[in-house]
Amino acid sequence: MPRDLPALARVPLLVLGFLSLAAGVDAGLLRLGWDVPLPASIDPGMHAALMIAGFFGTVISLERAVALACLWAYGAPLAAGIAGVAAAAGAPLPVVALLFVLASAVFATASLVVLVRQPALHMVCLALGAASWLAGNLLWLAGLPLIAVIPWWIAFLVLTIAGERLELSRFLPPAPLARRLFIAIAAAAIAGAGAAVGAPRAGTMLLGAALLALAAWLLKQDIARRTVRQQGLTRFIAVCLLSGYFWLGLAGAIVLAAGGLVPGTGAYDAAVHAVMLGFVFSMVFGHAPVIFPAVLKVAVPYSPTFYGALILLHASLVVRVAGDFAASYAWRATGGLLNALALVAFILGTVAAVIRGAARSR
Repeated sequence: MPRDLPALARVPLLVLGFLSLAAGVDAGLLRLGWDVPLPASIDPGMHAALMIAGFFGTVISLERAVALACLWAYGAPLAAGIAGVAAAAGAPLPVVALLFVLASAVFATASLVVLVRQPALHMVCLALGAASWLAGNLLWLAGLPLIAVIPWWIAFLVLTIAGERLELSRFLPPAPLARRLFIAIAAAAIAGAGAAVGAPRAGTMLLGAALLALAAWLLKQDIARRTVRQQGLTRFIAVCLLSGYFWLGLAGAIVLAAGGLVPGTGAYDAAVHAVMLGFVFSMVFGHAPVIFPAVLKVAVPYSPTFYGALILLHASLVVRVAGDFAASYAWRATGGLLNALALVAFILGTVAAVIRGAARSR
């Protein structure tokens, strides 16, 4: 039997992830009052689960499985992808949550295997991110409200990205004091997510402080500060990173100013989407030209048109956050619609780049 999954066989797993993304975007637009073509089976309340656990859980665990090169590790993106489709199809919540628990358990195991093979600080951070996803899914399965789950899901994405950026810092190694500060920030993020289960305001305040501190740390330590002076794809990736760090810091500042995450408030919407859209999707936009070739063995040649989707993403988020603080439902809804268009523009731009790459190779 092959030890790894062929590139072509990985495509269905990625498709499952993008089905979760499409369903999650539709559910989010419906929550904002837009009349979108939405199957009756989709619960708008599943928006966060579809986007975070369904889409990001699938694509991040797929990337980790490719890096590990073991067939069993692909059980994580498979289970997460199936869970996302099941959520979109209206499956009972315990079934969906159980599938996500299975996915994150396999993912956490794969991350632990990688850590054992390569003991390093960035691998510890990646393993903590995987464990955070598992913790959040277990709480969700236990029936806890999303305010107890969302901090763990935020920690999952933030620690995963921070670990990957720390890995690349080997080209510009941080000083020992900076490394100790990074450890303290990661520990604060985990502690905040854990405390939010019993004390949502206090726990999310600690998490917000960790997000703000991590944004400052990344802005200071990331090699993107230097690579942004270069050209082409290298500069585009750096712009994505640096703009993402701005949104991460803003999210932390909003949480602190609001006294924690309080569902149903404008500050909650602004902070969560500043992290998920402004920070996380900026990372996705920047790394897609690198990740897709590694995972699917397809070329994604750089084009200056990549900036179009990135600019639309940030501009739409400015409109949304402005609506949150101005208590303007119209601005928030318009920003949400433009958020969705930015994601569509990113997908279409990536597909066009893949087609260009295939034409060049022929």
